Order: sequence, then C-alpha cells, then structure tokens
Amino acid sequence: MKLLLHICCGPCLIYPLRTLNDYSMQIQGLFYNPNIHPFSEYAKRYEALRQYASDMGLPVICSDDYPMEEFLRNIVFREKDRCRFCYYQRLKYTATYARENQFEAFSTTLLYSKYQKHDLIREIGESIARECEISFYYEDFRKGWREGIEISRKLGMYRQQYCGCIYSEKERFMNA
Repeated sequence: MKLLLHICCGPCLIYPLRTLNDYSMQIQGLFYNPNIHPFSEYAKRYEALRQYASDMGLPVICSDDYPMEEFLRNIVFREKDRCRFCYYQRLKYTATYARENQFEAFSTTLLYSKYQKHDLIREIGESIARECEISFYYEDFRKGWREGIEISRKLGMYRQQYCGCIYSEKERFMNA
C-alpha cells in the first residue's frame, strides 16, 4: 500500500513508522501543521522530524505554506472546538494531497499520542476519506507510547511540551 502519513513531530513518528514498516508499506511523510505556534516551535519540530526521517530513509514533504492566520481565524470564538478544526484542517490537507498524488491511503501520527482526542481523530479521518474518496488507514498506535518516548530520549530528539497551538501553550504554562 502506498500511504501518505501526516506527521505532527519527530517523537510521534517513531512508533508508527516502525509499525508501518513491519507491514511493508510504501510510506511517505507529510509535515503540515499550521496550528503550531510560535514559528520558532514549528521550526524546531520540523528540524527534529527532518533529521529523524533522514536517518530512517523516510521521504517527507513539508508544505511551504504555513497558514497560521487561517488556523487562528477559524478557531477564534470557537476555542472549545479548536481540536476538531485543527484535526480536520490537517487531515483534509493530507487526504487531498494523497488523492492528487496517487497514494492509496492516508493516516496520521496523531493516532500515537495519548494526549490527543483519539476517537475524534478517527471519526474525522474516516469522514474525510469518504469526502475525498481515498482510504483512511486507522491503527491505534498508542500502545507504543512508552517505546517512542524512550527512543526519542535516547536519540536526544527535541520533545515539545504542548500540542502546538497557542491555547495549549497557555494551558501548559498556566497549569504548571
């Protein structure tokens, strides 16, 4: 299967990539995360991903587009639904790219994190798959959470402390 894998960050790629490689899939990564704020955080996450993907021989597409303003415009006054919009925006971009570039399916490393809204990600992924007429590959990668953390620490990989959006950054520091 030719799979386009949306990647949120390097540490979240470790376990899903290992698992998917066991299935002999043809995988290509996609880094599209306009939710990440500030841009310096975005750059750190991309660089950590770029290095790990290079070491693993995984080709990764990084969009030249960083529509943070669009992301913010769409969640202002709807902060309680920000995760829904965030997942939708990133997965829709991934599915559209996958369909336009002859991939058979798309998926996301967001399914790895125990901090993400797993059921919502799956629901949105499956809905977008129907909308874009391409398969959504679902797998619960959370079982490899600890393994991915241990490997990322051993590698000295940059590990972020919040999901990425300005709201989650506020919650992190306000609750610290």
